[in-house]
Amino acid sequence: MALQTMYTVRPSQGDAVPVLPASDYVQSLAKGLAVIQAFGTARRALSLSEVAVRTGLTRAGARRLLLTLEHLGYVVLTDRRFRPTPKILDLGYSYLASLDVWDAAQPCLEGLMAALGETCTASVLDGEEIVCVLRVPTGRIMNVNFGVGRRLPASVCAMGRVLLAGLTGAELEHYFATARFPSYTPRTVTDPAVLRRIVEGARADDYALVDGELELGLCSLAIPLRDGNDRVVAAITVCIPGARATEEAMLTHVLPAMRETRAGIQATIRRQT
Repeated sequence: MALQTMYTVRPSQGDAVPVLPASDYVQSLAKGLAVIQAFGTARRALSLSEVAVRTGLTRAGARRLLLTLEHLGYVVLTDRRFRPTPKILDLGYSYLASLDVWDAAQPCLEGLMAALGETCTASVLDGEEIVCVLRVPTGRIMNVNFGVGRRLPASVCAMGRVLLAGLTGAELEHYFATARFPSYTPRTVTDPAVLRRIVEGARADDYALVDGELELGLCSLAIPLRDGNDRVVAAITVCIPGARATEEAMLTHVLPAMRETRAGIQATIRRQT
C-alpha cells in the first residue's frame, strides 16, 4: 500500500468526507500505521527495503518506525527480516472486544452451523471492503481463507453485496465512483452497471446469492443484520460447496434458517443499541 493512501481520511459509513486541518494531522502516526499495514498482505517476513517500497517511505524513515515497533513488541527482527508478533493482534482485538453483540451472536451462528453443517460468517463494511468479525467453520477446507479480521472486496461476495445494498443513495454513488472491481474467477462480475443492478436486487430481495465468483465451486448466501433504527450494520453468510448447493436448495432450505438466526441476533443488537 503506498503511503499516500494513508493520508486520505476514510469516512465512516454514512458520514461526509471530513476535512482534517494540517495542524490536527499526525504524520508520524499515519506512517507507523502504514508500516503495520505493510505486513497485512505479505504473508511472510519483510526486509527493510520491502517495507520502504510497500509504504512509500525512505529506508531511513522505515527503519526508525520498524525499530520503534520492535521496541514496543509489535514486530521482531530475525535474519534481517521483520515479522509481526502476536501482540499486533491486540490492535484489532480492541475493536472486536468493543462489540459485545458478537459475543452474544456467536451462539446463534454456532446453532446455524450445527443445523446446516456449513460454515457461517459475519462481516461489516469498511470502505470498499468487508471485514470478518465472526466465523464459525465446519472444518472443511476452502481455498479462500476468510478468518476474523480478514478483508475482501465488497463487490465479489454475497455479504459485501447486501452491505452495499444497505447504503444510502449518495453513499452508493460514491462507492461506484471510487471503487475497484477485481476479478477472482472467470465468473466474477466486474461490470459496474451489472453490479449496481445486482446490489439493487439484493436490496429488494433482502438477500444476495453468489455462485463461483469468489471461488469456483463455492456458493454463498448472505442476509443483512439491522439495528434498532433499521440500518444495515452487518451481514451473515452461509458458504456451501457448489456440489452440494443449488439455488433452489439455498433459497428454500438455507435462507429460512438464516432468517430465523438473524431474528435472534437482531434482538441482541437492538437491546444493546
